Amino acid sequence: MTTKSQRELEQTINDLQKLPKETEWVEFKKDKYISKEIGEYISSLSNSACLYNKEKGYLVFGIEDRTHKIIGTHFKPKQKKVGNEELESWLARLLNPRIDFVIYEFLYNNNPIVLFEIDATTNTPVKFESIAYIRVGSYKKKLSDYPEKERKIWGKQIDYDWSAVVCRGATINDLDPEAISKARKEYKHKHPDLASEVNEWDDLTFLNKAKITKQGKITRTAIVLLGKEESEHFLLPSVAKLAWILRDNQNVEKDYAHFGPPLILNVEKLVAKIRNNKNRYLPSGMLFPIDITQYDPWVIREALHNCIAHQDYELRGRINVIEKENELIFNNLGSFIPGDVETVLNRNWPPDVYRNTFLADAMVNFNMIDIIGSGITRMFQKQKERYFPLPDFDLSHSDRVSVKIPGEIIDENYTQMLSSEMDLNLATVILLDKVQKGIKITPEGHKFLRRQKLIEGRFPNIYVSARIAFVTGEKSKYIKYRGLDENHYQNLVIQFLKKYGSANRKDIDALLLDKLPEILTDKQKINKINRLLSCTMVKQNLIKNTGSRKAPYWVLAENRRKNNKREKKNNKTD
Repeated sequence: MTTKSQRELEQTINDLQKLPKETEWVEFKKDKYISKEIGEYISSLSNSACLYNKEKGYLVFGIEDRTHKIIGTHFKPKQKKVGNEELESWLARLLNPRIDFVIYEFLYNNNPIVLFEIDATTNTPVKFESIAYIRVGSYKKKLSDYPEKERKIWGKQIDYDWSAVVCRGATINDLDPEAISKARKEYKHKHPDLASEVNEWDDLTFLNKAKITKQGKITRTAIVLLGKEESEHFLLPSVAKLAWILRDNQNVEKDYAHFGPPLILNVEKLVAKIRNNKNRYLPSGMLFPIDITQYDPWVIREALHNCIAHQDYELRGRINVIEKENELIFNNLGSFIPGDVETVLNRNWPPDVYRNTFLADAMVNFNMIDIIGSGITRMFQKQKERYFPLPDFDLSHSDRVSVKIPGEIIDENYTQMLSSEMDLNLATVILLDKVQKGIKITPEGHKFLRRQKLIEGRFPNIYVSARIAFVTGEKSKYIKYRGLDENHYQNLVIQFLKKYGSANRKDIDALLLDKLPEILTDKQKINKINRLLSCTMVKQNLIKNTGSRKAPYWVLAENRRKNNKREKKNNKTD
């Protein structure tokens, strides 16, 4: 990373001061800051810089916004923390995709200045805490409110395409004849109107027409998809490898296989390695059980083809397919260009950008992927239609994407109710699927589900509501998550004291801890017992502490003792 000299920083400030007041890729401030707002500004300035074809966006503390006058600042971002995390690290972690920004603290004419220099995003809107922002005039707004601006950001093309580079010295003899034959077959399937013409083309003409070679020159795309095994050296130092790895439930490797070019053929060899066993289950409303494979074959191929199309080959790693007993995990290197899965599922226009545009176009022509960009949405729909849990995308790493395809039904009644009788759309099903799996959802998603009365609990410890639990037969799980009525816990304590006369805290914990809601952490359970004893039962004069605060010794309060004697007397009379 190149840092600026004092002279360069002063020149940057001079240039920024000369800009008009409403410059969408610059924001001036004095002292006031909120950590969350800084993250939102970084998102908005990066996105706006992209829209206005600027390399950088700038957030400057120490300059008056209205006059652009240098006034200095007391803000010292490199000394600030959010919780136990440094501000800069916290901001970078919550940006997606992770763009680069540099914080400069320096003096300008003896006035302290803080300059955030922010890289413009390229073709992917930058989000902070899952929300993308944009500057409109001098105001920060949510990008989702301006879809025309969002489309323009997606439309910014990547200048460099690794997959389009010509391999020096490679000829058509370095391509596999069987792979070319397979490519012809799939091309005719994709373009049936050209089938008769394709039969007349020689191999080189076909490859040019299919946009896998450039004027007869062999590209990296041609080697990846159609190259002979021994032609892989043309890609060095990059590699184009698929790996299938079989692991048991303890994550111990049991078997493996590697596959290189031609990937148009070797994808099928890898798929054949996967043990796609059958499951038997009884859907609601049917008399007889049905057998269904763990994984939909189309979903397997779509996930694998996406890995090939979007792999960052310059990172020199393999595409891994990890098979466990009841799940498949697909890993490819490179950031997730759309930013997050919700963006892909919610937008109503096709993606304009691929990391490897030349490779993606060839894969479209060979019927391997669909250019309309509906592949991920269709993966979700297929899992939903089969009553299986939805795919899980792990985008927590900036340099890789992991997709997990579950291969077993967690709760067929629950899933079927969501997908049919309750008539919930896919976006709602995705949110509830995350709740079922214990995956954290956004505050916005939480508010939406709560408005629909589909969840209960205190965010982020939420669970499926009684409404869903009742119709899906999950009443027992619901009780475990929600817990019992507080009177129930009070009665347990009172009955214990009636029988034994007294109890210390260890006795109370042993009595109640395993009966509290499973959704609570151990610390939250302890706090709940504290509130039950001290804030509720003592105030209601049900019990009292005859010990100390650090060593409590609980007994029944006087009114409870009298009631207890009265109850015993009534029992004898009866």
